[in-house]
Amino acid sequence: MARLLSLIALLAIAWWLWRRFTRPQRPQPPAAAKAQPMVRCAQCGVHVPRAEALAHDNRWYCSRAHLEQDNPPEQR
Repeated sequence: MARLLSLIALLAIAWWLWRRFTRPQRPQPPAAAKAQPMVRCAQCGVHVPRAEALAHDNRWYCSRAHLEQDNPPEQR
């Protein structure tokens, strides 16, 4: 009985190894995009990537409209 169980276990291990090495490899998931530093818009408080934000006087803005709302043109 022990010989039969050993034989079954040996066949199961051989079958598992054969399946593992003959199956095609699964494609690796693409590497995650590298995290970018985020900045907070001085007008609305939304966080945006620094590469997409607009800077003025050490303050960051999410769009040109918010930059202009916070810094109106000077009156003549």
